Order: sequence, then C-alpha cells, then structure tokens
Amino acid sequence: MPAALSNTQERPATTSNGGFMLLLTFVALGLLIWTIVDLVRFEDGGSALLMILLVVALSLMVGGFYSLQPNEAAAITLFGNYKGTDRTPGLRWVLAWYRRTKISLRVRNVTGEKLKVNDKRGNPIEIAAVVVWRVTDTARALFDVDVYQTFVDIQIETAVREIASHFSYDHAEHEEPTLRGDAEQVSTLLREKLQERVAVAGVVVDETKLSHLAYAPEIAGAMLRRQQAEAVLAARQKIVQGAVQMVESALQQLSERGIVKLDDERRATMVSNLLVVLCGDRDAQPVVNAGSLYQ
Repeated sequence: MPAALSNTQERPATTSNGGFMLLLTFVALGLLIWTIVDLVRFEDGGSALLMILLVVALSLMVGGFYSLQPNEAAAITLFGNYKGTDRTPGLRWVLAWYRRTKISLRVRNVTGEKLKVNDKRGNPIEIAAVVVWRVTDTARALFDVDVYQTFVDIQIETAVREIASHFSYDHAEHEEPTLRGDAEQVSTLLREKLQERVAVAGVVVDETKLSHLAYAPEIAGAMLRRQQAEAVLAARQKIVQGAVQMVESALQQLSERGIVKLDDERRATMVSNLLVVLCGDRDAQPVVNAGSLYQ
C-alpha cells in the first residue's frame, strides 16, 4: 500500500526558553507581593489595578510552562490549528492558550502476536514478527492517522500476512526463497512492505525479524514425518553415492594389481556384496566360502 499524500508536515514551533520565563515569573511575583503590601499600607486604587494585572499576568505565565525530556517532542496547536513542533529538551514556555501534545520519539519494540496464515503453497502456518520502529514526523503521527500506535500494530499484522503468502514455508521448487531457509531476505522484504504502509503516519521502521515460524498444529505431525523422510532419503543418497565410488575404486585396484581375475559374474557378485556391506543398516556377517562360486 503506497503512502498517502499528506497535507500535514512537521515544522519547528516558535517557543521560548523556560528558564528565562521562570525568571520573569519570579520578578512578577515579587512585584505582586510589593503591590499587595503597598495596597494594604496606603489603600491606593492604582496599586489595586496593578495587582489585578499582575495576577492575570502570573496566571498566564505559569500556565505556559512545560518540560520535554530527551527524544520527546510537543506538537503546538492553537484552537485546532497546527503551529509547529518543539523538540528542544528542558523547561520550555509558550503562551498559555496554546495546547501542547507530547509525543515520544524513542525507539519502540513491538512483538507481534502469532498469526495463523497460509503460505504460498496453501499450507497453514503460524508466524510472528518483531518490529523496531520510531516516530520521525510528529505532525503526521498525530494528525494524519487516528491513533498512530494502533495504526502501526494493524499494519504490522497486515504486512506479515502479505509476506507469508509470498513464500513457501520450506521445500520450495526451482530453488525459490523460503520462510525457513531465507530469513534475512524475508525480513528485508517485510521491512520494505511495512515501511510503505506506515510512512503515512510519519513512522520509520528500523528493523524487522521473524520471531516465530512453525506449521499449524493440524499438519505439524504430517510435515514432521515428511521432513524426516526427506532427511533419511538425502542421507541414503549420500551413502549410496559414496558406496558406488568405493566399489569402483576397489574393483579398479584389484584389476590393476592383478590380485584376482574377475569375470562378469564374479564382478557382479563382488559389487553386490560390497554394496550390501557399505549400504546396510546392520553390521555385515562374514561368510567363509570354502568351495567355488559355481558349486
């Protein structure tokens, strides 16, 4: 799914250093205290008006303070209109009627739930993934999707299902990549597909890995027997290949050294006996033939 075009893009917000504004707040508080004392002593109407103005100013100044930790940002809005994002850590200040919505920029690690899906061959499998992601565009994360955490979780599940349908679990034809045998390639494709889906939310996917991969319980037993049979068959093929090479070498050396002369029938018998000895599952039992092969 390609990223949708967005009219919202993060831009720096105009905010002030909270330390300087805190100093001004203490100055205004001192003036307020002096005004109150002056009002009590002289009952001056001008002092009363100044006191009211200082109280209003202090209320606005105190209401504008907020703090940001490292890798944290605050989206500034005015009556629903986006004004920018403040990424400067520490004590900050903005006019009290501006709304500050904080959002974490830290790296997040999500372990997806086990999903039951069908692979390329239609076999039911269980699959899960671990995804490492972070917010890079706060405006898109807050204003272009409803709840960006939920949006990312849903897109992770959708991307995992899509990737699983592109690969076979194992034993692919024509040496195609498989979920089991090509984990790095699968993870790379999963990250690319997921990045396309979550770009609209201002999110960057740093890493994806398959955390769980198995056949579904209803076919796990049959697939295990199949894997065991294929392993035994591969081992047998290797044994037979080695045995044939050994028999060929033995016959060649006997012929070259002239140890014994073998006709076709004796050669066939020796080949048969050697293959039985080399390919058998049990130890060979020697038999002493005191007579002739033809008697």
